[in-house]
Amino acid sequence: MQKVIKSVSILLVLLMMTVACSNNPSDKQQTNRVSDSKAKVELTISAAASLKDAMDVIQQSYQEEHPEVTLKFNFGASGSLQQQISQGAPVDLFFSAAEDKFDFLVEEGSIAKEDGSDLLGNELVLVVPKGDQTIKGFEALKKAEVGNISIGTPETVPAGTYAKESLEKMDIWQAVESKTVFAKDVRQVLSYVETGNVDAGIVYKTDALVSDKVKIAATADPATHTPIIYSVGIIKDSNQYEAAKEFYEYLQGDEAVKVFEEYGFTAKS
Repeated sequence: MQKVIKSVSILLVLLMMTVACSNNPSDKQQTNRVSDSKAKVELTISAAASLKDAMDVIQQSYQEEHPEVTLKFNFGASGSLQQQISQGAPVDLFFSAAEDKFDFLVEEGSIAKEDGSDLLGNELVLVVPKGDQTIKGFEALKKAEVGNISIGTPETVPAGTYAKESLEKMDIWQAVESKTVFAKDVRQVLSYVETGNVDAGIVYKTDALVSDKVKIAATADPATHTPIIYSVGIIKDSNQYEAAKEFYEYLQGDEAVKVFEEYGFTAKS
């Protein structure tokens, strides 16, 4: 009888230990449960093509800090992106390389004024294939021996708008218009120069810095074109407004601004 009682006692102790273990998960298990409890969020950001390299770095850092958030980017010409948003494209944030494209969305009510900010600046430069010795400045573009040049389509690509303004201000546009190849965005301009499809192109300084196949021949005087301002804002109809606002604020923080500056952008005060 004593043996039976002893066996039952041992079984009870083992049962209690099992229950206790099941009710006290490890710290790792608790962390996983907290993480799993956060709703998964996907944010769509429409951003100027010139922002891609910096945003790739920021995307990785942000998602490491916020594993529940997936950032999906749609890079392109700011004018085209603005038109997509105006037509109802499902976007959470807009990061424009042109203040007027951004202001259009504010004026039509797609972005609340308090949910937008002028964040970055940039410079406009003339680039040529690395090793080229014939083009050393904008005036050289008028020479007969210089073939095609490329800029973004002025109606939709801010860099193209700035480029045309600058060439007009320098009295060069009339001489080069007929040999100008228009591109869908600033990265296509860069590609044309890298591959030798054109003799020169006008891009942002930040684009030139990420390519080892081109060199900067000259920098446009800021007085020859509209100030280059990158504005970012939350789309009012975003289905993920709070998450979008958190990322919007992160973009204005020291960590993100440092990345932008490393890629050649200037931070607006």
